[in-house]
Amino acid sequence: MESSSSSIRKGFILAGLMNMSVLLFSKLFTNPVIPEFDPVVMSNFGLLMILIWGLAYISVANNYQEVKWLIAVFAIEKFIYGFTWINWHLNNSITEVFDKDLLAGMFYAVYGLNDWIFFLFFTYVFSNLLKARKSS
Repeated sequence: MESSSSSIRKGFILAGLMNMSVLLFSKLFTNPVIPEFDPVVMSNFGLLMILIWGLAYISVANNYQEVKWLIAVFAIEKFIYGFTWINWHLNNSITEVFDKDLLAGMFYAVYGLNDWIFFLFFTYVFSNLLKARKSS
């Protein structure tokens, strides 16, 4: 269980660091192309909130077992961003974004994949916490 707990802890830290990568893609919130292509979700305020979510993931890395319902919230949040990303791709052209800015194009190409992966991770952790609670 200890190695599993260590891996899960690292997963929370990785999730947070991945969210913090928004600083790179947004060029420290100075890249106008990201908000141009999704001014509601990916405004500079939205990008800042992605950073804050990342800090939240890291903040529970050492005690995630004690905040199982917060982990469920994390899973829901990742599902929403993943769904939003799919919807964005169904209604927009990634080529147009790449034509304007490489980092913005890379951001739109991959951010949802990251969200779906961590949706599965948070769902797995939450599910295991529920099972552990029932068996104790």
